[in-house]
Amino acid sequence: MNPDDLTGSLLARFRKRAADYDANNSFFHEDLAELVELGYLGLFTSTDDGGSGLGIEAVARCQRRLATAAPATALAINMHLVWAGIAHLLHRQGDDSLSYVLREAAAGEIYAFGLSEPGNDTVLFDSNTSAVRNPGGGYTFTGTKIFTSLSPVWTRLGVFGKYQGPDGGELVHGFVTRGSAGVEVVEDWDTLGMRASQSNTTRLAGVVVPPERIFRHLPVGPNRDPMVFAVFAVFETLVSAVYAGIADRSLELAVEAANRRRLGMNGTPAHLDPDIRTHVAESAMAVDSLDARLRTVCLDLDQEVDHGGRWFAKLVGLKVQATRVARETADAALQVSGGGGYFNSSEISRLYRDALAGRFHPSSENSARRTVATAWLGPVPETD
Repeated sequence: MNPDDLTGSLLARFRKRAADYDANNSFFHEDLAELVELGYLGLFTSTDDGGSGLGIEAVARCQRRLATAAPATALAINMHLVWAGIAHLLHRQGDDSLSYVLREAAAGEIYAFGLSEPGNDTVLFDSNTSAVRNPGGGYTFTGTKIFTSLSPVWTRLGVFGKYQGPDGGELVHGFVTRGSAGVEVVEDWDTLGMRASQSNTTRLAGVVVPPERIFRHLPVGPNRDPMVFAVFAVFETLVSAVYAGIADRSLELAVEAANRRRLGMNGTPAHLDPDIRTHVAESAMAVDSLDARLRTVCLDLDQEVDHGGRWFAKLVGLKVQATRVARETADAALQVSGGGGYFNSSEISRLYRDALAGRFHPSSENSARRTVATAWLGPVPETD
């Protein structure tokens, strides 16, 4: 499939269901069924293996278009696509350690992220989850994972934990198969926005991952393993695409409201009001700027452009801009729409709440600033 397969009629169905999912705090089962039918799970998988063979730029366009109708659906399915995108980037570099992810994705397996942990702000560089080596070569994981999108349906959950061996600690990555003993999904997802993602907490109580599903051993702390870059690259670009979609739709709704509303006792057309024109103009310029940056970063990844030590700065900068533009554009659309936009029945009300979730995805704005400053100014010297 390609972005054009997300037709207007399909998106209209998704948009209607998005309101119902949000109101009921329910998972997007119907959306998922249609996406599976389209072959969405295999976007990154080669055509030889039954997929679409798309690159990051094309998948980002799909996600951006999907998010204009159903941001929570797009955000959740993002987590599956991120794992497939990681496998895609590694395969392109000759690393086939995750190639089975691409084949299984095209066959219908649903991958999810079980990396985030309460109190762990190091992202990939340390873990509060314990990983104990088993005699047969696998590992037993015990810990708590949060923001586990796709909780009701995932069949493969990517997790990591810290193994404390005789020579020090290392971080062990593997995939848990749904139905494994010791996995508990805590149905605690009752949030302000992105409700259909059902990103519940997942507890791992002695969950065994066999050796064939252990795919990485990394040192604790920052490192240059290609998988680390792949995680950041795909996660940040596809998350940015989702929030770009929210911004696109917010701008569209602002224009619709400006052309529909009449102001004051004399019924002046809202699109002639200088303040409303300013809101729309600022939003349009912000969306155009984000569009250019998102396309450039995605194409640079597809074309393997070497940005050296500034790649991470480009990725986190894109994510910060995307989530910020989504919030600001949704806020502007809410103001342009008037009091009617404040009702939960208004689409812009839902988009506004969904946009706020962008603050909680890595990298945070403070973390991103540190990354960008280090790329341009060098690290801050350690003090005794």
